[in-house]
Amino acid sequence: MTDYAIEARDVAVTYADGTRAVRGVDLLVERGEFFGFLGPNGAGKTTMIKTLVTLLRPTDGSVTVNGCDAVADPRSVRATVGYMAQETSVDPELTARENLRFACDAYGVARSRRDDRIAELLELVELTDVADKVADDFSGGMKKRLDAATALVHRPPLVFLDEPTTGLDPAARNRLWAYFRRINDEGTTVFLTTQYLEEADQLCDRLSVIQNGAVVAEGTPDELKRRVGGEILAVELADADESDRAVSIAREEGLFADGAVIEPSESGVTVTARDARARGTDLLVALRDAGIGVVGFDVRAPTLDDVFLAVTGEPDGNASGTETEREPTDGVRSGPVGAGGRDSSGRSTSGTDERTGSGVDR
Repeated sequence: MTDYAIEARDVAVTYADGTRAVRGVDLLVERGEFFGFLGPNGAGKTTMIKTLVTLLRPTDGSVTVNGCDAVADPRSVRATVGYMAQETSVDPELTARENLRFACDAYGVARSRRDDRIAELLELVELTDVADKVADDFSGGMKKRLDAATALVHRPPLVFLDEPTTGLDPAARNRLWAYFRRINDEGTTVFLTTQYLEEADQLCDRLSVIQNGAVVAEGTPDELKRRVGGEILAVELADADESDRAVSIAREEGLFADGAVIEPSESGVTVTARDARARGTDLLVALRDAGIGVVGFDVRAPTLDDVFLAVTGEPDGNASGTETEREPTDGVRSGPVGAGGRDSSGRSTSGTDERTGSGVDR
């Protein structure tokens, strides 16, 4: 048995219109790891995650999940993973308990263990008190938690979370964070895509950043932060229109070490440098001598927001988003695990349960 939950090597996915959504991606995710996958809008995150859960077939490369070949043996992959898509898949007409019972049936959980498993999951996601209420009456956060529980009824060793907290308020997001930490602490490997860089920083052991279909950075959160190249000095000017002149002064004075990045910001000047803290007061003196008013300044360690901007050139607000679903070159459509997709009216186009790995291989 390999030590890796995911082994993706030189994976490429090209759509029928010629779009290369994923190109030459290598991913190695260890068993028990909490792994984060970040990228700007349309970078290929959702395409890659759907390839890993066998909803899409790679055009090139190899994918092994939990020791199973995702192309040659997709059924075995689906039986060993849970998948929480961006859109919740709970049935609003069923109660929380009924949704979990349906998932147990679809995943083949032994009847003798279903009641105990359902009770355990309801407690885990804090829905025991509303177990017999229909999901249509639930808040967005409650539906998300129930959706996560349905993906875990069969105790998969690996769970994929595709932007699981998008649209939730901070309290609901924090509850899901605690839930994800708990299942990871219990040994479940977690593969997370997220638009919240704070979320990745708080939860993930290791990260990969994808842009234009290719991985452009990877490492632990701390390793990626060190790539920014030092600390960050932010200077707020009394007149933001003086930003360009302030930048020129900082550069001409040669105040900071080689490799320093000095740029205008909305409120003044930002300096990223190894000696930002030590030389920051020298910049303030130079600006004062030039007649430029300073109303505030701050020196801080880099965050993942800074990393994201440094490696992708995109602000963190564009760190993620829903990618357009297209048809790959082999004709396999994207959709929930095990599903044949939906027609224009929203009806399933196959008899397969959409939330599980059961049904026709595609």
